[in-house]
Amino acid sequence: MPRTMLTDKRWEKLLQIMKNTGRVYNKSEHRMTFEGILFRMRTGIAWRDLPEEFGEWSTVYRRFNL
Repeated sequence: MPRTMLTDKRWEKLLQIMKNTGRVYNKSEHRMTFEGILFRMRTGIAWRDLPEEFGEWSTVYRRFNL
């Protein structure tokens, strides 16, 4: 599994901010999707080369591109 960039404490803070927008609800895959976006930005890989642990590359891309 790839290294994550967010600590549990920081993820909880970010999740609260996202929940306050009314568009995000608490699902476990949200963290890995967000981590996938950060991983892609950190490494510069193509979206299609995103490791499977982050979920479907197209889903991660779609959420990034909203």
